[in-house]
Amino acid sequence: MSTLDKVKDLQGRVQASIVGQSDVVDRLILALLADGNVLVEGLPGLAKTRAIKSIAKNLDCGLSRIQFTPDLLPSDITGTDVYYTEDGKGVFKFQEGPIFNNLILADEINRAPAKVQAALLEAMEERTVTVAGKTHELPKLFMVMATQNPIEQEGTYPLPEAQLDRFLMHVYVDYPAEESEIEILRLNRAERHGNSESPAPLSTDLIFEAREEIATVESSENIEKYIVDLVFATRFPERYGDKLGGWIDVGSSPRATIALDRCSRVRAWMQGRDFVNADDVRDVAHNVLRHRLILAYEALAEGVTPDEAIDEILSVVAIA
Repeated sequence: MSTLDKVKDLQGRVQASIVGQSDVVDRLILALLADGNVLVEGLPGLAKTRAIKSIAKNLDCGLSRIQFTPDLLPSDITGTDVYYTEDGKGVFKFQEGPIFNNLILADEINRAPAKVQAALLEAMEERTVTVAGKTHELPKLFMVMATQNPIEQEGTYPLPEAQLDRFLMHVYVDYPAEESEIEILRLNRAERHGNSESPAPLSTDLIFEAREEIATVESSENIEKYIVDLVFATRFPERYGDKLGGWIDVGSSPRATIALDRCSRVRAWMQGRDFVNADDVRDVAHNVLRHRLILAYEALAEGVTPDEAIDEILSVVAIA
């Protein structure tokens, strides 16, 4: 079985337990292969937690769930030096926090104050944690899935744009279809009565083997130019008409360019190709750009969403 077949097997296993949210599963696995982190936004009960738990269960890797609350401290995430007595002498030893794991579920990240959010985001970016002047390396396989509720704003601390930019992708989760809801009901019933069996988990080596193959996927100069043009359309929207120019206030950083390249190459590989085409870029554009745009006041007043602005960009930016 090829590496791609094994990844498809992992994807199929997770989708079997996350009925009606195939797009979320696809994006989580894409982010894992791209070595990035994901911000997932959706109402409670839409299987966000279940999705990452299912990946950890089927991939034979560790999972930490951190429930963000207003009284959380940075050390509750990163760990801290603890005083011990050994042979009559006092020594400090570093006690690792829950961030030292392979998959991290940061549940309702916008409920914690800025200092705690920064502690997590530093670990996401640097893949290290520094406590008392000593740097500690995080696991080689590492991904954060942070969630936030789009409707509860009381007592929350929204992530600033500079921190949002550090997420590879921003994924929306919506209600499942009616047919899927029936399947969810039946799946839950089977699990509660112990009628479901789980296959043996796959080795984490699979992810690193896939990343090596993805590194060989090629992007032509036209595709690279297309990616850059999409990002520049967010920075200079007035070049593409008054409509787009009146919608976007602040565009995307070079992290968006890098993210589009990484995600489109993973998507091409998962489609069984060793080259990127324009459809790969378009497929990941919304997830990569929606949290990297600041809409103008006039656009917000008109009810324009970031996805509508991205749709307009995709319609007016041509590939050479």
